[in-house]
Amino acid sequence: MKIGCDVDGNLNQGKFSAPMPWIGIYVTAASLACLVTMAADVIHGIRHRKLWFPCKYFSINATSLTLIAVAIKLSVDLNTAMPSRQDQLAKLSSSVLVCTVIGNSMPSLGAMENEELFMNVMAFGILVVTLIVNICIQLATGAIFVFWKEHACVMFIMLVLLIMLSFSALTVPICKRYLEHKYSKRYQLALKESSNETGKRLVCKIREDLMKYWMMAHTSSPQFVMGRSATCTASGAICLLSSLILAEAILRTYLMPWSFKFCSGESDYKWSTTLVLVTQTVAVAVGTIAPASRWFIAINFRCAKRGNATYKGEFKVEKYWIQGLVELKDCPLTLRIRSRHCRKLAHDTKNKLLDLCIGMQKGNVIMSKAIRLISIFFVSKILICCDFCKEWKKNFKCNTVFNDSSLESSQSSSSLEHLTCYVLHLEGEDALVAHMTKSNCDATDHWFQRGRRSEPKHLIKLLEKSTFSQGFKGVAAFDNDKVPSLDGEEPPNCWALPVATLASIALALPNSSSSSIKGLMRGVNEGLMYINFIENHLESKDLTNIRKAATHVWLGVDLYHTWLDVDLRRLSLQGKSSEEILEELSETAKVKFEESKKSQTAINACIRDTPSKWPVKELAANSMYRICQTILLNHRGSIDQTDERLFEVLTVMIADILGACLTNFQEVISTKCLNSTIEDRAKSVRHAVHMLGETEKILNILDQSIPRSLEPHQISSIDEWRLSLKREDPWAFPSSSSSENDGASPVSNDFYLSIE
Repeated sequence: MKIGCDVDGNLNQGKFSAPMPWIGIYVTAASLACLVTMAADVIHGIRHRKLWFPCKYFSINATSLTLIAVAIKLSVDLNTAMPSRQDQLAKLSSSVLVCTVIGNSMPSLGAMENEELFMNVMAFGILVVTLIVNICIQLATGAIFVFWKEHACVMFIMLVLLIMLSFSALTVPICKRYLEHKYSKRYQLALKESSNETGKRLVCKIREDLMKYWMMAHTSSPQFVMGRSATCTASGAICLLSSLILAEAILRTYLMPWSFKFCSGESDYKWSTTLVLVTQTVAVAVGTIAPASRWFIAINFRCAKRGNATYKGEFKVEKYWIQGLVELKDCPLTLRIRSRHCRKLAHDTKNKLLDLCIGMQKGNVIMSKAIRLISIFFVSKILICCDFCKEWKKNFKCNTVFNDSSLESSQSSSSLEHLTCYVLHLEGEDALVAHMTKSNCDATDHWFQRGRRSEPKHLIKLLEKSTFSQGFKGVAAFDNDKVPSLDGEEPPNCWALPVATLASIALALPNSSSSSIKGLMRGVNEGLMYINFIENHLESKDLTNIRKAATHVWLGVDLYHTWLDVDLRRLSLQGKSSEEILEELSETAKVKFEESKKSQTAINACIRDTPSKWPVKELAANSMYRICQTILLNHRGSIDQTDERLFEVLTVMIADILGACLTNFQEVISTKCLNSTIEDRAKSVRHAVHMLGETEKILNILDQSIPRSLEPHQISSIDEWRLSLKREDPWAFPSSSSSENDGASPVSNDFYLSIE
């Protein structure tokens, strides 16, 4: 018997149709994935009060396009019999789901790069055209024998939405370029205003700057710009219409069954079509929330009694809609055609096509604005009733309460007036400026308060021990210039490596209480998080390997209490003195440096052109050697130097380095808000506001602690700090020759150990 045939040699149809219910489950799973991601976007928008619903989880990309292609399997199935009502409804729901996806994901166009944008829109267009062609074939062959009017309307809606999506994508690069230029201008204005303000506390100054940066970043966010555009808001109305068509078909099928005549028999998909129908119906309902909300907010604001006094110029097509196409007309063709007449023909043909596209774009914009105006005409009465109800409720309020609220509103409006110029908007959006200012001004306060609730308590406690009032002298004291080098030259310092090395030494000291060690480790762990944040955004020389060495060292210390495989806690329990432990760590570092150097030389894998490019282990060993030798120079001969006192000295050194690094916070915030891409800028500012809330107490402690001798461009470098401190007070940081003096004064309240 041949495979696929029965005993009589006939084709076994039942065997081929057996897996069909599993294919239906596969379609259900893809539809469920679309449902979950669209629901996540709705929840995210409501939770963060972004009722224009940005596309964070569901957007047009390779993954979503694959899911959609699977989800519409029933609509493109040309030859499988689907006789029952749930079968025919499942075909319609698949088509409506595509309309919902287009309307839902339109803001995601703003988050794409130009090439990615072109490829995704092209792929989506091919998918939609394929679906329309398949539906037309099924209408002609009778595979779809009911709901033909609904299918015709949905196909028309799908085509309109695809045109809106495609032509909206053409404006994205132009809008980004314009808003990027405008952001740079306003950023310079914000810096100028900030430099002119004197007498304010550092936290208040940074917070005001961040309010300006947030207003600029949020209003210029490409997703927000696309979400408030005419085409996107109009697509919400069209998307809502498609979901109403599906609802009408479902209700009429179940409430008026006599108006339809379905075929007898069962589909090969069997019971799985019911799962598909239910899942896709819920997906359409959830997916319609975001586009419908954008549409309703747009008509709510543009209603004549709610912000617009007139509709004059409503049908004007702004320049940015067609500027990209106009610029393409001026670009010559890159085709290598020898004949001048052929080149002329190709150029003229290109211009004619672009003129057609410009005309279609103008028609697209005018149609979108017309949909918005028609929507206002029908919805305005409902809005007027809502306003009447609100006014009626206000009449029951006490006059004193009314007066207080009026006073508060006048004060808030005056305080927000200066933020208006930082709202970045496109041509034709002037009426939205005041609305965007009012609706987004409290966002920074929300994230600032959230940051306050997660402040680094252990780091704050550690920084209270620093000598910030004396200029963070521990920055210069951890390394003595007279300590001989391990390899001739010395690599530059970063902020993190000395902190990690000093913490390693503190962990190895004997007779230290577990509570003190635990508090120090937690404080350093929190502090290194901020150091990494600052160093990631500082424009400094190549310190990549040095920072890697710091990360490598701290990973071992934090997780395993080891430094380059040396067990620090076991070392502290061997009964040795602090001086002996420092000498052992110093010698171990020297040995590991030589081992690493020999191994790298043997395999010829290390380019030792500059010390900053040494291998990670050599940089870590060099840091440990120099710091241990420096402490030994200051430790020998000291009268009252106990283990507890030495631990305290190391703690203060660590606190000083952390505190000095955190004085760069304002500069880093400013850099972070400018250098991030326009797509991620709002997220960067939000993160910066949250970190400001976390570090408010720290910045209040460190305010006005920068040495006067440091120039602004030198504050970011720990080596510049060390040079500045040594120039100011060279006697506070003795060289090795100071150990030759006969007497030793008692250690003062300062962090450093010196022999006078």
